[in-house]
Amino acid sequence: MGLPRKTVLIVLAFIAIYVIWGSTYLLNKIAVTQISPLFLASIRFITAGILIFVIAKFMKLSLAINKKQIINCIIAGFLFLAYGNGVFVWALRYVDSGFGALLASTQPLIVLILMRMLDGKKIKGMSVIGIILGIIGMYLLVSQKELVFQENTVLGIMMIFTCVISWSFGSLFVAKAELPSNFFINTGYQMLSGGIILGITSFIIGEEWMSPFLWTTPVKISMSLLVLFGSIVAFTSFNYLLKVVSTEKVTTSAYVNPVIALLLGWLVLDETITGQSILAAAVLLTGVYFITSKKNIRTLR
Repeated sequence: MGLPRKTVLIVLAFIAIYVIWGSTYLLNKIAVTQISPLFLASIRFITAGILIFVIAKFMKLSLAINKKQIINCIIAGFLFLAYGNGVFVWALRYVDSGFGALLASTQPLIVLILMRMLDGKKIKGMSVIGIILGIIGMYLLVSQKELVFQENTVLGIMMIFTCVISWSFGSLFVAKAELPSNFFINTGYQMLSGGIILGITSFIIGEEWMSPFLWTTPVKISMSLLVLFGSIVAFTSFNYLLKVVSTEKVTTSAYVNPVIALLLGWLVLDETITGQSILAAAVLLTGVYFITSKKNIRTLR
């Protein structure tokens, strides 16, 4: 007898958030070598948003949305996609993809600190240990001489930190904001609004807009994978898993994504993995584990 259909879907969804999200750092790194970063992110999210709405119409889902919901979608689109992802892609010009993924894995730590600052939520003992380990891991990661003396690397690291803060604040905002009840429609509006903001910003700052016909084959492949899999399949899988399995299981992607990103960066782009980076990754991800452990997961929701 074969596995139940639900079990197969759960396994495939986990593969999606582990492998696809872990690979988006590499795909963005490849694409940004030829395409301007904000223009890149704009094309990715506008295309994904339009595709989501087309799919939704075929599924006969309602696209109706009220004024408050559209405003909140625009705010979330800015925090998650326009700033959180757009600036992150820009920073990948100066930071290795695997290194960027490790920096991004600090989000649970930042969420806890923001909840303490904004909502006065008490940080539990396990989470305190996680924060301490996270800070130690971050110091080990960013203090490497090989990185510090590379041009614009420090700037790239600082900007990625601001992206993580933007994503974390967005997570807290979305938890309380009125948004479309259907997560697929909600995602579509966020992607479309974030993509439009990125496109307008790209035009204002004078980025070069390169025709897709001029993109190299690797860039075309990377962009196609980012739109179809990174923006639609993985995010849909993430929302599906949140409905059918426990939250702590879904958050295990925070441990797996950086490992996938480091390995792909090393295999495909010959990015260097130092011994100090491996140690920093181990300390940092242990800290993330303590923060997202079962006893603390309710604090993050």
